[in-house]
Amino acid sequence: MEDNCCCLEGGGEKKDCCRTKERSPEELRRLTNRLSRIEGQIRGIKRMLERSAYCPDILAQSAAAGAALNAFNRELLASHIRSCVVEDVRAGREDTVDELLATLQKFMK
Repeated sequence: MEDNCCCLEGGGEKKDCCRTKERSPEELRRLTNRLSRIEGQIRGIKRMLERSAYCPDILAQSAAAGAALNAFNRELLASHIRSCVVEDVRAGREDTVDELLATLQKFMK
């Protein structure tokens, strides 16, 4: 288990299931850039709220930020399937398919 594990229990205790993934510099750059844009969108929405912008205008920006976060999730999920899931199934770790299905269930709520 690594010290930089982000899988923490409510009290800050590390879970036994914590796993990490090495990302290529290109993938890391793409994902980080997407998150930076989303952060900017969220800050913009906060400023709109503080400046008493018209509700439908704020809602439009919020929907755009939600769509951007969904695009981030799709890209990360595609990368996960192409790398982690494929590697685990090839290595005989079929439980990864169950984990993937549980992850997909969260997206389809």
